[in-house]
Amino acid sequence: MRKLLRSAVVSAALCGTTMTSPAAASEKVFGPFVVDDAKPDVIVMNGDIDVGSALNFRRALHAAPGAKLVTLNSSGGAVQMGLLMADDIRERKLATYIPKDSACLSACAYMFLAGVERKVDGKLGVHQISSDASDLVGAQLTISDIIDVLNRFDTPVDVLSVMFKTPPNDMHVFTPEEIEHYKLNRTGGEPMPSTAAGTPAAPDSSLPAPDAMSVTGPTTQRATSDQPHSTETAVITTPTPQTQAKLSPIEEFTKRPNRIAIYTGLDLFGDDISSIRTSDAAECAQNCLVMNGQCKAFTFNANPKITKGPNCFLKSSAGRADGNSIAFSGRFLSGADADPPTFALGTIDPQSALFHDVDFRGGDLSPRPHSTAKTPIDCRLACVDDSRCMAFTYNYSKKQCWLKGSIGTPMPGKGMVSGVKKFQNFSPAKIISLN
Repeated sequence: MRKLLRSAVVSAALCGTTMTSPAAASEKVFGPFVVDDAKPDVIVMNGDIDVGSALNFRRALHAAPGAKLVTLNSSGGAVQMGLLMADDIRERKLATYIPKDSACLSACAYMFLAGVERKVDGKLGVHQISSDASDLVGAQLTISDIIDVLNRFDTPVDVLSVMFKTPPNDMHVFTPEEIEHYKLNRTGGEPMPSTAAGTPAAPDSSLPAPDAMSVTGPTTQRATSDQPHSTETAVITTPTPQTQAKLSPIEEFTKRPNRIAIYTGLDLFGDDISSIRTSDAAECAQNCLVMNGQCKAFTFNANPKITKGPNCFLKSSAGRADGNSIAFSGRFLSGADADPPTFALGTIDPQSALFHDVDFRGGDLSPRPHSTAKTPIDCRLACVDDSRCMAFTYNYSKKQCWLKGSIGTPMPGKGMVSGVKKFQNFSPAKIISLN
């Protein structure tokens, strides 16, 4: 089984690195700007600002007429080009975003500050202008242009002061505290300053960032089989669609999946949207990915003996984590999500930790059977959920579940099943980029 799961990881890794939407994506490059047909609402900037950048930005805007967001990663460059592009950003009412591991420095900062909505997750840096020519009049005119443009973006005077006090051979990178203090981030729910034409921009509603994976949340599915999500006897609850507030451009971008965390031996239980049959875990992941963000996670039943019925379960959330050695799961992560940490989980693996026709005598947590666990799976999960429970015995004929504080004496017990808990650490076997 371990060999099977390792093979599945390799298969998913190899296939996952080339996952795309059904139509092949086509990129257009204009200097430092990239427009992707698969993401027509985003213009990506990655490179220095030179004398041709303003024209290249116009070309990118023409290629992406529906653009709402510019992502920025640049060490700066030509000041006048930066100011011209900042004017275009403001005129088009575009949002600006500095992703994690990206930096927007020097002349790039003008472009960031032009955003009607803006957010820093990377680095934002400013300093004085520099020039090889000793043209004092020209330098003063350039500073005047900078002040004029940034004032139209309602840039705080303190930010201008920091900019003009920082020597050109140095760089002031704003700290998270300064970003908050100077209100450099501007969300879709905040009042927008007037545009260049003098018309107030309409704000978008905002939603909170997605939560990290829950490992103790309630489940909406109970099966009578301990195969991961065996749907021949499972009851699937499909979530009722709910109306959501419209996301702002930055929220839309940061919530898109950009990588997938792969787990072996972990069953994400419940919150199923649908169940299908696929040839392998990579195909299961692909079916989740193409659902345009509705599918957040999946579990694949890697048992080769199950030849009929669904083996891929697509989920609206990561649901509840449960240990199962033949389960193979993935959780899609967005740019707003940190890499998931290692977490500890008490498990009773239905493939290796259950003993049929065995009774664990003694060690009961209570003189009475568990009040709500009426099936073997309910009994197993009740023990998993109780930190005091180390084992259980379930009596089929009496439909009784006995939770054990210690592992009792194993005795023959026809019509009984017992299980032993162990604690495991789970961390992603691999995190695969989807870019």
